[in-house]
Amino acid sequence: PRAPQGPDSSEEPQPGKAKSEFRNYTEGKLIDRVYNTYRLMHTHQTVEFVRRKSAQYGSCSQRRMSVMEALELLDQLVDESDPDVDFPNSFHAFQTAEGIRRAHPDKDWFHLVGLLHDLGKVLVLFGEPQWAVVGDTFPVGCKVQKSVVYGDSTFHENPDTRDPRYSTEYGMYQPGCGLDNVLMSWGHDEYMYQVMKFNNFALPKEAFYMVRFHSFYPWHAHGDYGHLCSEEDRRMLPWLRELNKFDLYTKQEELPDVQQLRTYYQGLIDKYCPGQLCW
Repeated sequence: PRAPQGPDSSEEPQPGKAKSEFRNYTEGKLIDRVYNTYRLMHTHQTVEFVRRKSAQYGSCSQRRMSVMEALELLDQLVDESDPDVDFPNSFHAFQTAEGIRRAHPDKDWFHLVGLLHDLGKVLVLFGEPQWAVVGDTFPVGCKVQKSVVYGDSTFHENPDTRDPRYSTEYGMYQPGCGLDNVLMSWGHDEYMYQVMKFNNFALPKEAFYMVRFHSFYPWHAHGDYGHLCSEEDRRMLPWLRELNKFDLYTKQEELPDVQQLRTYYQGLIDKYCPGQLCW
């Protein structure tokens, strides 16, 4: 299915707290947990590590389950990189999807993206540590840009920062090579993108792109790493930003009535990604 050129920009959801209170990485009751997750991530996410994980999970041979079964698994997970959420991840999936559905009633494939965008976090339940699953992503193999969360205090033990191949502005990449050709830190974005591709989800390419790069805040929220991006990346940017509005500002404490919503979303799953999938 062809998606339109760009999303019609919608009203932002009205969160129950001020926008400035979201993604606050300097204070809050969860901050030590969040900092520690990023410190481990920024120490261990190297080019070599990412290549190894990509090879390990690229064959989607961990287990077989449906989208709804994966969503239920997420109930066992609380994301330790998120300063805004202390409740299970499946609620956040429905919150995001419902926010998108209200703003874009005619784009059912986009509602489904809201539901799917974090499903790759099942990696934690396959035994991966949270620093290899959650949190903001960044390109490995080139110099870390200034907007990477805690970037100035958490990379000193990462061996790639001392490797001349990987420590320049472009590192191992060509100017404007496109994010498609960039190795991102390993986590739930890239893993879920691989699952969608492997199982031939019948969704427009915008959907694949949004899932693959929604955690790449240094680019879509702060404008860093533009030197690696292509025209296609810039064309996709409004879609990423549209998803991000709902990813971020629908994190309310009133949790949705999941039972009531299941029927609608099961219908979308049956349409775009039915049955038992390979994970």
